Amino acid sequence: MQTHQHVLTAKQSDGAVCWRGHAGVAMDQVTFRSDTVLSDVHLLLPNARHLMARLNSVGQPVFVSKFRILQEGEQVEVQDSVKSDLGVLLDDDGDLDVTRKPTHMLCDREKINPVILSQAQGAVSDEEDEEGAKDIIRIEHTMATPLEDVGKQIWRGAFLLSDFILSHPAVFREATVLELGAGTGLPSIIMAGVAKTVYCTDVGEDLLSMCQRNVALNSHYTEPTAERGVKVRQLDWTAGDFLTDTDTEFGWSEEEVADLHDNTTFVIAADVCYDDDLTDALFQTLYRISSNLRNPSTAYFSIEKRLNFTLRHMDVSCEAYDHFRLCLKQLADMKDGKMKFMVEPVPCSFPQFFQYERVDQLELWKVSASAV
Repeated sequence: MQTHQHVLTAKQSDGAVCWRGHAGVAMDQVTFRSDTVLSDVHLLLPNARHLMARLNSVGQPVFVSKFRILQEGEQVEVQDSVKSDLGVLLDDDGDLDVTRKPTHMLCDREKINPVILSQAQGAVSDEEDEEGAKDIIRIEHTMATPLEDVGKQIWRGAFLLSDFILSHPAVFREATVLELGAGTGLPSIIMAGVAKTVYCTDVGEDLLSMCQRNVALNSHYTEPTAERGVKVRQLDWTAGDFLTDTDTEFGWSEEEVADLHDNTTFVIAADVCYDDDLTDALFQTLYRISSNLRNPSTAYFSIEKRLNFTLRHMDVSCEAYDHFRLCLKQLADMKDGKMKFMVEPVPCSFPQFFQYERVDQLELWKVSASAV
């Protein structure tokens, strides 16, 4: 089986690698585009293998990765670190100064080359990763995508939000929860371990189908019943309403819309703010939904503050993050006589249940919404 060769030309700090290149000999009609991004989760994943499962509808290779939930005694207690000001990240010449981990801390980490298997070869049977083991989460994902398909990858923000859920099970127990921009669905799956109903939402049939498969792959963890579980549904932030066409696979029923409005008390979103227009649409959706809920609600947003050098500014900037913070401020300052929003950061000192780099640029924000 032929593979594609791509040349690494640039790296975005803290979160994604940008690849430029062109496709070589076809590998079962796999198609790649230039200027794709690759999550650090997939680039440096310790003690794991990526296994190609299939090609999706647009010709992208789909892999299955396994993530083990760390048990008590294995969890990494992460202390609150003081967020560095951008100024201290620059050297004497004004260049970005990247802080690197000491060599002895990297000895157990190795770069992962994808293990490419045809579907006929079947799944890998690792003795330590017994099929159906309660503490093993299996996620289908792609490895490198154009920017518009980044939801098909797994990002560190999803692990941070999942850590928070696992650290506070009593908070979410038997709750009805809405996830916005769910992507591969990892936080929804983790949430379903304690919540009653999780509405796992995003847009795009291919992405939603992948998310639905991930929910099925982890039924051993979520243990769904007729009364509880994860429901994968389409929710377009720019549409302004729910898709209530029951003939569509991921459409909403009238009963589900009513259940969402009557019972939802939590909204979650993991690392979904990378485009200003979409971020605006996200906050408009949050306002629209929270103002129609019967109960007060709490939203949790994880985000990674990605530093980039831009020619426009000739300086290091965090434009997507800055716009997210602006939207938070506007929401907190809003006085429309209908809704009141309280915004506060959540210290990231809770235990770490997954193996990933919890970098200082990862943040968690809490937004409490109630009627005036």
